[in-house]
Amino acid sequence: MATTTSTNSKEQLTTTQISPNTPDAFQGTPSYTVPGLTLEQGAATAAALQRVLNTYNDLHLTLKHVHWNVVGPNFISVHEMLDPQVELVRGYADDVAERIATLGSSPQGTPGALVEQRDWDDYSIGRAGAIEHLAALDAVYVGVISSLRKAAAETEDLDDVTNDLLIGHLHEVEQFHWFVRAHLENAGGVLSTAGQNTEKGSARAATS
Repeated sequence: MATTTSTNSKEQLTTTQISPNTPDAFQGTPSYTVPGLTLEQGAATAAALQRVLNTYNDLHLTLKHVHWNVVGPNFISVHEMLDPQVELVRGYADDVAERIATLGSSPQGTPGALVEQRDWDDYSIGRAGAIEHLAALDAVYVGVISSLRKAAAETEDLDDVTNDLLIGHLHEVEQFHWFVRAHLENAGGVLSTAGQNTEKGSARAATS
């Protein structure tokens, strides 16, 4: 069989066609952005959204990890409760990535970019019971919602469209956090995870 030589060698590609190994998409300003924003405003908004994109990509993987690793009597109810949230968060990640691109910047969705840019560790609970996982997810959602609220505050004076997008997301994410917490709350409204701020600490408190 005759061999052919590709005309699309790496040397022939422009720098805009080759993704760098380091996630540095926001070390400058884009060449364009949406009408009504300055290039600096577009870049600042995209940078805030990139942090949200990292949060969403990590969250949907964490939720699937729990989906696969939850065991015990409440397995099926938690297992089935998580998948709709996974799909919602995946959709939110797509919304955010497309908004970054609309703003003239480059969304970074690779695993390497996520690990490089995030300031939190991997989810720390493996095979465990439903209450342990739900307690750990309580801590996860506290971090996620705090991050989303920070991004919403950062974009409030930068871009109304992005701010509106994030506020809409917050409604659904906070509602799912309520679903999680409802399993950890007693009749008096006290959470078994009260006073805890780590996944393992929350899991221990909820099962002690």
